[in-house]
Amino acid sequence: LLFLFSAAVLFATTLPGKAWAHETESHYDRIHLSVSASAQLENDTMVATVFSQEEGSDAAELAALVNERIRRALDLVKTQPQIKHQTNTYSSSPVYSNNKIKGWRVSQSLRLESQNMPLLSEMLGKLQKDLALQSMQFTVSPASKNQQDEKLIDEALEAFSSRALQVVKKLGRNNYKIVDINISTSGVSGIRPQYQMRAMAMDAVESAPAVSAGEQTVSVTVSGNIE
Repeated sequence: LLFLFSAAVLFATTLPGKAWAHETESHYDRIHLSVSASAQLENDTMVATVFSQEEGSDAAELAALVNERIRRALDLVKTQPQIKHQTNTYSSSPVYSNNKIKGWRVSQSLRLESQNMPLLSEMLGKLQKDLALQSMQFTVSPASKNQQDEKLIDEALEAFSSRALQVVKKLGRNNYKIVDINISTSGVSGIRPQYQMRAMAMDAVESAPAVSAGEQTVSVTVSGNIE
């Protein structure tokens, strides 16, 4: 019994010591670093939205007219596999005058996307007989962005390592370890043309709009703490 009691006391007194040692684990100088790498990337994708809209007293007649225009546009677009297409929101809403419904407004839009910009521009010229141009913008394809990100991540990590070694050397230390690190990317948002596009007239002469895709900046930031 005496032996068991002594062992229990010894076990009880050693636990706090271990916890105290863990809580007072030594931490050396920690330094936060952040570096970035960036590059100019050409926009290689064109996105355009065209639409049909009609107003009048007969909602069913208006819907049939809008649907027919969008259907003809889809039939034309489908002849070009390089152009991705998607119909957007269809809406039918009342038009008021003096708090009374005087008619209806029916509209639907069609989103077009392609990396073949001359082809899409030509298609817009053909569609303007029936549809109006709502918006046009340029962006970078995911494949191109991912490829550039891989290069920038390598550059940013090398820069982070170089900066850490510089700091260690200046502070007279021999080495360092990475406590935590974060890698983030930015860039690639739709870039609209710098000129304002006007809606295509329904009876306009077929004409392809001139386009210039331009470029944008993409970047990678590496930040973290070293000890």
